[in-house]
Amino acid sequence: MGLLIKALLGALVVVLIGILAKTKNYAIAGLIPLFPTFALLAHYIVASERGTEALRATIVFGMWSIIPYFLYLLSLWYFTGMMRLPLALAGAVACWGVSAWLLIFLWGRLH
Repeated sequence: MGLLIKALLGALVVVLIGILAKTKNYAIAGLIPLFPTFALLAHYIVASERGTEALRATIVFGMWSIIPYFLYLLSLWYFTGMMRLPLALAGAVACWGVSAWLLIFLWGRLH
């Protein structure tokens, strides 16, 4: 039953994004996926299982994880000026992947 509720919530978010994309305020559709649904779950689980200190470390890592997302957006903006959309999206995801790997690697080295 829990899986069904999660699937329905996910479908609701997709519908909301689709509706907002058709309005004059279409850019707001880009804000909806950034609602911290999974962050709320992760933070609750980390705090419950590992304590406040681990939660605080997770929060700091989360702040640094904004960089790969920013690089995804920046590269997608750049690539859409020169490529077809599927290639631009794939290139932007690749940029995200490389920068996320680099972040994880550096975090592991420094902490």
